Amino acid sequence: MSAPNDWERLWAPHRLPYLQGIDKPAGCVFCNTKEGRSNSDLIVTGGDHCYVVMNLYPYNSGHLLVCPYRHVADLTELTSLEAAELHQLTKAGMQALREVSGAQGFNIGLNQGAVSGAGIADHLHQHIVPRWQGDTNFMPIISSTKVLAQLLTDLRDLLAQAWPDA
Repeated sequence: MSAPNDWERLWAPHRLPYLQGIDKPAGCVFCNTKEGRSNSDLIVTGGDHCYVVMNLYPYNSGHLLVCPYRHVADLTELTSLEAAELHQLTKAGMQALREVSGAQGFNIGLNQGAVSGAGIADHLHQHIVPRWQGDTNFMPIISSTKVLAQLLTDLRDLLAQAWPDA
């Protein structure tokens, strides 16, 4: 049976609680994750000062977040060791994504403060978003929807196996 307007529907009901702010865990999602209280199965790797986790609501398949263990909001609050490791883990993430998914480019970024678009402004996190030629199509433009072709946990396993040694 087709829809009344003959448009195909892509249902993603798992996103509704996130969009509505329902079932939001108490405390900082990044502190909870590093402590194993939520989404710890999406952690790809960890260093002495920072860790890498799959984004639960990715812009593209393979969207990674590099987070300091310490709860800080601003890049200027990082120690030199934390900043260096954040950078090194970002480089390693790019290498692993190129190997696993053939990423052709990346959007790398920090949104500092809620006014700059940070969804979680109180805990610094750097985005590594892999990109491919033609990866933007009509879906995000007309329906605010991304089609992700691989389960996060499957891609997490591949990335962890391909993670380059420091």
